[in-house]
Amino acid sequence: MGYKIIIDSCGELTEVLKTEGHFSNVPLELEVDGYYIVDDETFDQIDFLKRVKESKSCPKSSCPSPEKYMEAYKGEEENVYVVTLSGKLSGSYNSALLAKNLYLEENPQKNIHVFDSRSASIGETIIGMKVHEFEKAGMIFSEITDTVEKYIDEMNTFFVLETLDTLRKNGRLSNLKAFVASALNIKPVMGSNPDGTICQLSQARGMNKALDKMIESVIEKTKDTEERILAIAHCNCPQRAVQFKEKIQQIAKFKEIIVVNTAGVSSMYANDGGIIIAI
Repeated sequence: MGYKIIIDSCGELTEVLKTEGHFSNVPLELEVDGYYIVDDETFDQIDFLKRVKESKSCPKSSCPSPEKYMEAYKGEEENVYVVTLSGKLSGSYNSALLAKNLYLEENPQKNIHVFDSRSASIGETIIGMKVHEFEKAGMIFSEITDTVEKYIDEMNTFFVLETLDTLRKNGRLSNLKAFVASALNIKPVMGSNPDGTICQLSQARGMNKALDKMIESVIEKTKDTEERILAIAHCNCPQRAVQFKEKIQQIAKFKEIIVVNTAGVSSMYANDGGIIIAI
């Protein structure tokens, strides 16, 4: 009897999790002007960000096929947990769910549960970490899935963008608004809705003030911080992530804080200089 935790590649694995033996990624694919990139260990963040900056079009992503997920479900493990990017942002969740139904037709002895993270990036990571925690504590499969689903209900994801280029290119922000925001150095503070969609929470002039606003949102929306993991993902800005970590630690205590660099899909969302947090 064993277990595995599969996270689509929008969720980053820390170096510790990579060595645990229970975690694996199923990669999405990225495309910039006809150049295709597999979001796995070969992903080159600097090259990708350069291509995105030079492109006039918006980068795109495609979710893993059901066949890719079915391949990941194979193995001796009795319990299989899958964590995907928000179903409102990607087809990854539906693909994993279809794969589960197909796989169980021939392998009914398996326990497979697919979690819609209703989040992205490091939000997926901490969901996987909760599963790992409960498995090590000896909880049974149904207890773990129920408890983690409730955890997802209470979880929040926030992010601040250095640049609005991707939002402009994909049509979520008009050229005029993007120009005005850039000219005035306005940084939006974004967050996730309960259904997994994205909303703007506030904004500020300058990145430091925007990050302070994000800290205010974290403290306002999070109860019992001492019992929670704070996860921070940065897109090519490690110093900024460390500074954010040190600043929020002065205000609240957390069970654990982890910091990682963004993988491919998260880099596409956050863009160069972006900070994503989940708690």
